[in-house]
Amino acid sequence: MATPPMKTKQRIIQASCELFNEHGERATTTNHIAAHLGISPGNLYYHFRNKEQIIRAIFTEYEQYLEEHYVAASEGPQSRMQGYLDSMFQGMWRFRFLYASLADILARDPELHKRYLQAHERVLQSGIDTLRQLRREGAIAIEDSFLPDFAEGIKLVVTHWVSHLYIRNLDTPITESMVYQGVLQVLALFQGIITVAGRAEFDRLVAHYRLLASRPA
Repeated sequence: MATPPMKTKQRIIQASCELFNEHGERATTTNHIAAHLGISPGNLYYHFRNKEQIIRAIFTEYEQYLEEHYVAASEGPQSRMQGYLDSMFQGMWRFRFLYASLADILARDPELHKRYLQAHERVLQSGIDTLRQLRREGAIAIEDSFLPDFAEGIKLVVTHWVSHLYIRNLDTPITESMVYQGVLQVLALFQGIITVAGRAEFDRLVAHYRLLASRPA
């Protein structure tokens, strides 16, 4: 059965996210989005009154991604740590414009800021749950009192890695391999808490992500 054509509203959301990622949210106007899609500005405004509404719609997809992938990663059958790390990377890459301009976007929209805090409180709790499970499985050794701070440290790296890349590479496009370098930064945090039992899997993951981070663009 043929896949039904994407509705205009969803096409606008998808194209906007792609253009924001490629050119930056500030540099992309609704006219740019309409021209990219080959529709009139009036057609775009029928679905979204302004760019802020488009950003809110993309943020809804971001919230869904966090819920589906971060929580699922903590419950999946594959390597628990790899599932969590892959979810981090895919989110950073798919929504990189949000991470690159997060403070600016949230400062302009108090309602979005409230939603962001709520979503990332769930992400933090999912991270703590994942760490607890890794500890139960004998892969890491960490005191319970440090679990929230360690999970917060991971979240800080993930949240700010893309903006760090943009600051460091002002005139260079951000690539997937650069984002994977952020996953290696997260693994570096784990270095001091990996147990003897967890060492082989940890070393495998380091080699895996180093390869991905070194791939040419």
